[in-house]
Order: sequence, then structure tokens, then C-alpha cells
Amino acid sequence: MISALLRLLVLPLRAPLLLLLVLIAIYEGMHWSTSSTQLSLEWVLECLQAVLVVLICTMPDLLLQRVSSVMAASRVMSLVITLLVVTIGGLYLLHLKVLANVLILACAVLLARLDLARVRVAPPPLVLSGSLTALVLSGAVVGRLLVR
Repeated sequence: MISALLRLLVLPLRAPLLLLLVLIAIYEGMHWSTSSTQLSLEWVLECLQAVLVVLICTMPDLLLQRVSSVMAASRVMSLVITLLVVTIGGLYLLHLKVLANVLILACAVLLARLDLARVRVAPPPLVLSGSLTALVLSGAVVGRLLVR
């Protein structure tokens, strides 16, 4: 028990890109909806965007397997899913600020995953996704508190 806790505490030293992920989350949190001090709808949407980016970056094989099995079921579902993804993704990414935030956060999450693989830390996908989401959201909250 104590050795597992010690290994967890030493993990940021062994995988320093986790610290980079937290720093990027703090930076992003400082710039997300800084206009209001209250909990706003913009802040909630930015947090949901961060959760979605982390989920896509940590569990791509599981998500793609599920989507491809639905798309393989029928041509209609394939067309509907493709049109939905292209239309919503295109409309969403038309805002350059959003595109930059998504790309920066996605790169940081993927680099953190790569660093964890380098030090041979491979938790199950749901655990990894949950822990990286917690890191990103806690960093964003710290960044928001620093702006106040």
C-alpha cells in the first residue's frame, strides 16, 4: 500500500510530460471564459470540451471500434454518422481559437500518454481517462482561480 502510494507520488518525476499537461491545463483554464467570475455556461462547455478531448485521446481504439461496428451495420447509419461528424466537427472547428485550444490540449494528452508508456505505466483505459481528465480539470480550475 505504501509502496504503491510512493510510486504514484514519484510518477510526475518519472513521466515529466504529466507536469506539462497540468501546466497546459492551468494555462487553458486562465483563458477560458475569463469575462465572468461566476460559474457560467461557457465555463461548463469548455470543461466538457476538455473531457471530450481527453476521452478521444485516451480511448481511440474503443471509441472507433464501437463507431465502426455501428457504421458496418448499415449504409444508412454509415452515411448519417459521417454527415453528423463532418457537419458538427466543421462548424465547431471554424472558430480558430477553439481549434487551437483543442489541438494544444490533445497534443499534451497524447504526449502524456506516450510518456506513461515510456515508463511502462499502463492502467486500464477507463482509469487512465479518468485520471487524465481529473488532472486537466483540476489544472483548469487552478488557472481560473489564478485569474481572479
